[in-house]
Amino acid sequence: MKNTKTYLLLIAIVVFIACNPKTTEQLLTKEEPIPEEVVPESVVPVIKELPSLKEKDILLVHGGWQGHKPKEYTEKIAVFLREARATVTISPSTAVYEDSTFLSSFDLIIQSVTMDKVSNAAMKGLLTAIKTGKTGFAGCHGGTGDAFRENTAYQYMVGGQFVGHPGGHVDYTVKITNPNDAITEGLTGFNINSEQYYMHVDPNIKVLATTEFTGEHDEWIAGATMPVVWKKYFGEGRVFYFSVGHDPILFDEIKDAKTILMRGFQWASGSKYEEKEDWISPMYPASVVEK
Repeated sequence: MKNTKTYLLLIAIVVFIACNPKTTEQLLTKEEPIPEEVVPESVVPVIKELPSLKEKDILLVHGGWQGHKPKEYTEKIAVFLREARATVTISPSTAVYEDSTFLSSFDLIIQSVTMDKVSNAAMKGLLTAIKTGKTGFAGCHGGTGDAFRENTAYQYMVGGQFVGHPGGHVDYTVKITNPNDAITEGLTGFNINSEQYYMHVDPNIKVLATTEFTGEHDEWIAGATMPVVWKKYFGEGRVFYFSVGHDPILFDEIKDAKTILMRGFQWASGSKYEEKEDWISPMYPASVVEK
């Protein structure tokens, strides 16, 4: 009797398998883990590697108002650049700008000349070299963002102009707003006590970091968000600006500030060698849709 029951059970299993192949396969196959969600490549930001400063020829130009310590700034930057294996040339005068061919022999021009005046010939030579992509241009604080106040052509090239720093030296925060750019990748921002620059800016700059004004000193600008770090093109030439840097010692004290500065120099040094990036995105709408 026992053998008969066993025989009948085996027959039932065979019939079940024959009639339900899919179910059987599911029963006999090891369960596969649920695959992780795949993010489409188009959604993942591609961060392009920055050009190296190694063996780049860089011209440092200093002068103008001495309150920003242009010579000390230049000497400090020269040390940073030489550590990066760049070749550095220093000029204490903007007269070198008059020869655009001479400027074109450099991969990057870094300027620290607050206020001051510049000759028409010097400005023409500088703008020509940058606009044609023969060199890049970079700098920080007033040495670049408050130079040659009467020269609007210069401001057009840089992408902004200093107009005030309410409260003088104040505590404020620099916030990284574009972590998907090679200049700011992996950085989170920093707190600083220095001049918080309020600037008039070009709407087509690519903003990488900002700061917000509290309104403590000028109540009408409470909540205003101001670019601190940007990059842009002037013609075919790359331009980088960083509003921090009233005292050059800040770049020793704040690691992320030095990182941003040096990466900005790297990016701007690529005018001759790198493809032009296409990221212009006007902050104002091209047209107004009426309801």
